[in-house]
Amino acid sequence: MKFFGQIGYGTPVEEPANSGVWVDMMSEYPYFGDVIRNTRQLEIGDKVNSDIVVSNSISILADEIARKRFFDIKYVRWMGVIWTVTSVEVRNPRLILTLGSVYNGPTA
Repeated sequence: MKFFGQIGYGTPVEEPANSGVWVDMMSEYPYFGDVIRNTRQLEIGDKVNSDIVVSNSISILADEIARKRFFDIKYVRWMGVIWTVTSVEVRNPRLILTLGSVYNGPTA
């Protein structure tokens, strides 16, 4: 299965300056790739509705930004949902992104 979506990067910045409070300044870049693993599971807990968690792996061809900032990757926009990136594996020239639950943090 082919992949096309936005990948969100978070760069920590001190805001306001010299306050000691750091926040992520978000930016997004488009990428093409392949879905190399496509799974989902329900996390049953003490909630009314179960959480959906995916363990999908997406392989992208890394450009200069992705190679230098892979540690800043926070989320992937895919199939109409923003997913948390739980791990990034470097396999030059590719990055393998593993997705987890729905992302609820700041976006670009």
